[in-house]
Amino acid sequence: MHPYASNSSGKVGVSLNRPLVLRKPVIAITGSAGKTTTKEMIGSVLRRRWRIVKTPYNQNTVPYTRKLVKKITAAHGAVVLEFGMLRAGHIRKHCQIIQPNYGVITNVGTAHIGNVGGTIAGVARAKSELIRFMRRTGKLFLNADDPHSRLLSTGGFRGRIFRIGVKEHADYQAYNIRYRENGMSFDVKLDGTEYTFSIPVPGEHNIYNALFAIAVCHQLNCSPGTIQLGLRSFRRPKSRLTMYRLSRGIKVIDDSYSANPSAVKAALDVLAKVGTGTNVAVLGSMLEMGNYAVKGHKLVGRYAAQKKVDYLYTLGKSARYIKRGATQSGFPQERAVHCATKAQLHRLLRRRLRPNTTFLVKASHKMKMKETVQYLRRASTRLSSSD
Repeated sequence: MHPYASNSSGKVGVSLNRPLVLRKPVIAITGSAGKTTTKEMIGSVLRRRWRIVKTPYNQNTVPYTRKLVKKITAAHGAVVLEFGMLRAGHIRKHCQIIQPNYGVITNVGTAHIGNVGGTIAGVARAKSELIRFMRRTGKLFLNADDPHSRLLSTGGFRGRIFRIGVKEHADYQAYNIRYRENGMSFDVKLDGTEYTFSIPVPGEHNIYNALFAIAVCHQLNCSPGTIQLGLRSFRRPKSRLTMYRLSRGIKVIDDSYSANPSAVKAALDVLAKVGTGTNVAVLGSMLEMGNYAVKGHKLVGRYAAQKKVDYLYTLGKSARYIKRGATQSGFPQERAVHCATKAQLHRLLRRRLRPNTTFLVKASHKMKMKETVQYLRRASTRLSSSD
């Protein structure tokens, strides 16, 4: 019996001095990108087996974790938590509230790099707090294809480590990856038998999120059929590669919730795959990049120049370096515009509202680029009604 007694309501008592330790799956997900989607995928599977407590939306702060654990009762079969991090020490604080026995680190990238010394090594050290403070005999899930995940410190961890991947050999490996009209499908071998999985979201980066869900749920003895159903019926978080199919073949990909270089590159990959006519990338600033801001934005611009992007519009102080990186890499100057205001951006985008055009809108949440998505949807409707 764990040391935290239930009260008359069945709720588990929380100590102020030591972490809550439960004899049930406590799954913590962190990483530079993919946390929320991975958490929602895991939750979509596990709720078919148990009553669960799950971090809602992206409420991944330390105070919210403290609030959430008070909702755990003896009736819950599993706990699925998203551990956010703005700076070093935050993941440790999450673990000091409730100790995970299943840990997922989706990847190590440049999100919040400005808050951890401006280096990838600093990000890796901060993410490694999950490994250090989760149950040392638990199960840890890492990304075999992410080179920066090799910087994670697993010393002292005595549990089992599982790796997922597409390119590198992994314990859970996806192959035969296919883009579908409404998402992706791929194959994975479980216990020597091949199974096909489908997810209702585009992008190869979402294959990694799904692989983490498959790995965790398989280790929790969920049947392949349960995992397939859970992934197929997964509901994506809002403004994360949400596709709006408007009139006259116009599409808007709303990925405006958050942004870091790896996530923007992944979104550009999706634009290149699903765009069938003219492709327009609308990219805002990526915040909290610190001294990596100029380099990070230029890298995104260079990547955009290599993809199937016909027009590039940028907004925000740092985003001008996206345009600079793109044009320095050969992107046509006349097709790249940095906008001083959102009003200017919207005026210019209205001219691009032509048949068979796909828009990608991506930026950090504080840039409020959801407003641009809403503008495009409204403007497209007005154009259709005037035809």
